[in-house]
Parts: sequence; C-alpha cells; structure tokens
Amino acid sequence: MATFKLSEAGKCTIFKQPTLPACLVFVSNRAMFRYLLLLLFLLGAYSVSAQNLDSLQAIRYQQDSIRYTKLKERMSRSKFSRQVYRLLFRDVYNKSTQGEVNAIDNNPFLPFEGLTIDTIRIRQLDILGQSVYDTNRTGNRLEGFVSRNFHTNTRERIIRKSFLLFKEGDLIDPKVLLDNERLLRANPIILDARILVIPRDEPEGSAELLILIQDVFSFNVSGSFSGFTNFRLGLDNINVAGNAHSHYNAIRWDARDTLQRFQFRSVYTIPYIGKTFITGQASFIWERDLKQQSLRFARPFITSETQYAGAFEMGHYRIQEYKRLVNDADTQFSYPVAFNFYDLWLGRSFKIPFKKWLSDEKTRLVVAFRTNNYSYRERPVVRSDTNRIYWNRQANYLSLGYSNRNYKRDVLIYGFGRTEDVPIGSLFAMTLGQETTQFGERGYGGVQYAIGRYLPKERGYVYALANFGSYFQSGRAQQGVLSGQLNYFSHLLPVGLSNFRQFVTLRYTYGIQRDPLEYLNISNLQGIRGINNDLLIGTKRLTLGLETVLFSWKSILGFRVAHFVFADLGLVNSTRSLWSGPLYQGYGLGVRLRNESLTFNTFQIQFGFYPNLPDASSAWRFRLDGVAPLRLPDFDISAPSIVPLR
Repeated sequence: MATFKLSEAGKCTIFKQPTLPACLVFVSNRAMFRYLLLLLFLLGAYSVSAQNLDSLQAIRYQQDSIRYTKLKERMSRSKFSRQVYRLLFRDVYNKSTQGEVNAIDNNPFLPFEGLTIDTIRIRQLDILGQSVYDTNRTGNRLEGFVSRNFHTNTRERIIRKSFLLFKEGDLIDPKVLLDNERLLRANPIILDARILVIPRDEPEGSAELLILIQDVFSFNVSGSFSGFTNFRLGLDNINVAGNAHSHYNAIRWDARDTLQRFQFRSVYTIPYIGKTFITGQASFIWERDLKQQSLRFARPFITSETQYAGAFEMGHYRIQEYKRLVNDADTQFSYPVAFNFYDLWLGRSFKIPFKKWLSDEKTRLVVAFRTNNYSYRERPVVRSDTNRIYWNRQANYLSLGYSNRNYKRDVLIYGFGRTEDVPIGSLFAMTLGQETTQFGERGYGGVQYAIGRYLPKERGYVYALANFGSYFQSGRAQQGVLSGQLNYFSHLLPVGLSNFRQFVTLRYTYGIQRDPLEYLNISNLQGIRGINNDLLIGTKRLTLGLETVLFSWKSILGFRVAHFVFADLGLVNSTRSLWSGPLYQGYGLGVRLRNESLTFNTFQIQFGFYPNLPDASSAWRFRLDGVAPLRLPDFDISAPSIVPLR
C-alpha cells in the first residue's frame, strides 16, 4: 500500500504584530477602565531580530535534544523501559513537527477537478500513535494494543452510507471534497480525517480516493464517590459498536436527599440517519431539578450547497428554578416550572440570481419559517406585565437572510493538535414574527449580523457579532435584547520549541424591559471565569477577557500541555448607569492537558485571584475540573431565532 507523508514546512517567521498581554492590574473606576481598554489595543510588542531568535532556538534545541537523547538511551536498556519511554514521550527533537502547527493548504483538490471517481478506499488508523498527515508514523506496541482491543472503529459501511457526499462514478468537485473533510472532522467520533486523490493511468481521466480516518476513543467514564450513601457514575459511549451512535447514561444516589434519592438520565443520539444527514436524539432525564422527556430530529445547512434544512422537537420539561430578583439579589427563592412544547422549522437556501452581486460563489439567500407552542402546567403567578417568560403561547416566525461560508484549516486554537476548521464569511438575517399569548397578541422583530476574517499579514483572526431583537405590543418594546461581541485570536507565534496565541473577548449585552426574574450574570463563561456567584446579576453587562495560551511541545501519556494566564474584567447592574457599578475582576494562571484521541474533557488546573467579589470568604480560588472544548461560531443560518438574554 502506498504511504503519504507531509512535506517539510517552511521555517516559521518571527511574529511582527502587536500582542496583547494579560496584564495583572487592578482597576476601580470608570476612567481607569477606559484607560485600560485604550492601553490594551494600542500596546506595541517588543521586537527581536529573527537572526538572534534563531540562534537562541538552535541552542535550546541542541541542549534539549541532548538531554532527551541521553534519557532515551538510559531507558532503552530493557524492553519494558523502552515501551514506557515511547508511551510517555514523543521524540519531538529528532523529527520535524513543524507541519503540525502550520496552516494547511486551502484546497488541495483543485488540480484533480473533473476526474471520475473510479474507486473509494477507506483506511482507518489506530486511535493512538498514528496520524492522517503521516501514515509512516506508527505507535508503540502498547498504543497498538489499546487501539485494537479497547476500541471498535467506525464501521466502513456506516462511513460509506452516511458520511460521504459523493460516490463512485461521480466527477471530482474540489468544493465537495473539502466540505466532506470538514464534516468528517466535525463529527465528535472522529479525531481527524483526510481525503487523498490518486490519479490513475487506466482508465484515463479517473482517480482513486483514499479516505484516511482516525477515530477518538469512544468511551468516557465520569463520576464521584463520597461513600455508598452518596455517589455519581456516568458512562458515555459515543460510537456504539462502531455504528456512530451515541449513548450517554448517568446515575446518582444520595441517601440524605429528602426530595429524590435516586437520579437517572439517558440520551441516545443517531448522528446521521441513512443518507439524509438528519440527526435524531431521544432524551429521558429523571433528576432532582430536571425531568425531561424529549425527541428531536434536525438537519442543518451542512454545506453551502445544501438546499433544505429543518428541525422538529417535542417533549415535556419540569425544572426546579432557583432565582433572585434583579433588584433584590439578597433574596433567593425556588419554584417549579413544567411545560409541554413542540418546535418546528424549515429552511430553503437559494443561489443569488444576479452574478454581479456575488462576492463569493458560496453566498446564499436563506428563507426559513418556524412555529412553536409552549403550554405550562406549573409556573409562578403570571399577569399581563409580570413573568412573561412563563406565558402560554403559540408563535410563528419568518426570516430572510444571506450567508457566506468558507473555511480555513488551522491548528492550536481551541484544540491541542487536531485540525480545526476556522469559519471565514458573514451573515445577515432579519426575523419577523407574531406571537399569540393568553394576554393577547404581540409582534417580534430582530436583526443579526456577523463577520469573521483572518487579518492580513498574519495579524490574527477577528469575529464580530451584533444582535437586536424585541417583542412589541401596543407600540412598546417588551423583553428586548441588544448585544454585541468581538473575538480575536492572534497568529500562532513561536517561542523556542513551543507556540502561543493571544485571545481577546469583548462582550456587551443590554436587556430592554425585562421582568425581575430575567437577568444576566457574569460568572464563568458569561464573563469572569473560575467563579459561580449568583449575586453578580443585572440587565446590563460589559465584559473583557484576555488570555495568553502557550502550547507546549511536551506530551505526557499522549496528553498535550498548554499553559495559560488570564485577566477578566466585568461590569453588571440594572438600575444605574453601567459605569457606576463596581468593576469585578479576576486574574490567574493555570495548565490544561488534553488527549485529542480521548473523549474526556480538557483537564484544567487553575489558580485565580478575585479582589472584590461580594460575600467571598477569600479572594483566592483554586479549581481542578474538566472543561468542554470550545468551538468557533459558524455562519450558517438556521431557525428564525429570538435573541436570547445571556
């Protein structure tokens, strides 16, 4: 069998753009906060000559290479110690790894356009030790043993039947092959995928497609144990018997819980049903604060060529809500909410008929219709001006928009070495709707605009989003939201044998005529990471997050290491000016470990300092937890949506 190997990439150049370091500063007033914002965006980076940096890298490279070569020699004296060394360490100093951290060519299939697909061959790699970009790479015996005996690869017939956008006899379309690679990588059961085109001499004008697929380990076990009177256990199999189905089960037992001792949840997902690209999911949850029985079928606009999309969901929820009043955060109360619902939407995309309007051939017009119904069985008291989120209602919405979607392949953004498809494009959508409630009818109007681009001269990537939406009744706005978001990450910058990126996130949200039970929080992913404080609430919020991540060359037991420092700043309140409230702050550092071949969340250790949190016993926090990998926002238009207050 022929093997393929990436050619050596060119040497990385030293970064020339400004960086935005996460400075540990304390700010307590409006003027200083504005000064900090100005400082962060105008701060210039130091410059180092490429010649001097190359010399330092060469010295570091030589010293570390000697150190690890000697370690390898000592551990190679017995068969067992050799296997331990190969499991714990990668010989990153004795082979080129630069290709793993460089962006990949945008579309390698263009030279083969129009060839006939004569044969489709699928090769599945071991989950450990191998790579779709270097099939000469092999794992050690222990990695091979684990791959063959503790994991079942996705069945070939499933890949052919449900995962491919083409078949034998089709003509090669570079856009289809590129989209198919991206869709394979987007599937949670697949670590990485690559399609190779092998032209044939006979018959002339034909080619063989070799599809390299590397699964992730399908099992994930989670839980906690505080004795036989209080324990939790979860088992997630994301590739049941190699059929690509996912089944998650979890139980919890707490003998001291007077409301519900035994808790259980089960979620079964079929990613693609046949050739339809429809995902089906059934959920049954019977827990103390959440009881859910639901069924969902969904088909998104998986590529720009997809003409039809939609979803249908129905079910029953019973949630135990824990709330505070936005104007009286010191008082906490709880109440049950139970409702039945259904939600249906259908969408159709069209090519723009006027070619002179086309800035890109992947631009599409999208028309979508949505209808839903919510019928409450349990809820707090509702009136015409109170607790409108719990009204019984039936609504119809119509949206019109355009979407432009392209992707650039990159690495070391939110992943730890896997290929990441970065969305490049824009979208604009307008939504109009009519809602019939138990207190009369009201209209809805909303607009959304988003854009994402790589900046020229390797200055990084910027994503911007603006949203506005509100209900209207008797000419007055109700439950409206105005929000904006700006995300930035820098180019991958070399530091010795490692690489780092700078991340910046700026978000603003303003709630318009919201009820007292509807509010924003700035804890965790909503603003200041590492805390969970339900006193930090309001209807207006502004947050700034800075993070510098150093992706280390180290690999321990297959887990790649990333070090990070962060600074988070946030303002939130409801009745006063946003600038008049205290500026909440969080600063810290930590380390993340992740093995992309496993389904486990990213393992994170974090130390944080929070100087002015209300009702905090200490300003210092330590966290050790699992973090779900983040995903970059896409530019596909789906269901006509209500702008959420979050």
